[in-house]
Amino acid sequence: MASPAIRTATMDDLPAISAVMERAIAELQKPFLDAEQIAASRRSMGLDTQLVADGTYFCVEVDGALAGCGGWSRRATLYGGNHSTETRDDRLLDPATEPARIRAMYTDPAFTRRGIGRLILDSCEEAARAAGFRRLEMMATAAGEPLYSACGYHVVQRVDRMASDGVAVPGAVMAKDL
Repeated sequence: MASPAIRTATMDDLPAISAVMERAIAELQKPFLDAEQIAASRRSMGLDTQLVADGTYFCVEVDGALAGCGGWSRRATLYGGNHSTETRDDRLLDPATEPARIRAMYTDPAFTRRGIGRLILDSCEEAARAAGFRRLEMMATAAGEPLYSACGYHVVQRVDRMASDGVAVPGAVMAKDL
């Protein structure tokens, strides 16, 4: 296996990113959520093209395949995709007083446990730090929480439901000082 290569995502990557997200949501949450919760989680997860447009979203490729994707944001939206209007807030954050957001982290199930998520997270932290942010925050799924904890993030708040209606899907707001 070739070494993973990370680069900034482009709009041309959107179909491949969507496919990785779908596989990750469907497969990697199975040890943490039941089938009904996995289906419901799509209401609060998914593609946010604003991250790609802002140039803060990354793709990791291994041997020409998209192995993972994820990003950070200087906008107030904590989580959710294009369809998640209830959680959307495009206001720009103040790096001196507010945390940047880690957003939409997904690893293709065929590439788990190979450092893909950590590479994306390290790149996000470096970019947010360069933009003047001193703290990061995210909404973590149960499937992602072990990685984020291993990378120095701590739980700030647990939520029983990431969407205001439908089946309850738990999450955790996690944070890290840079």
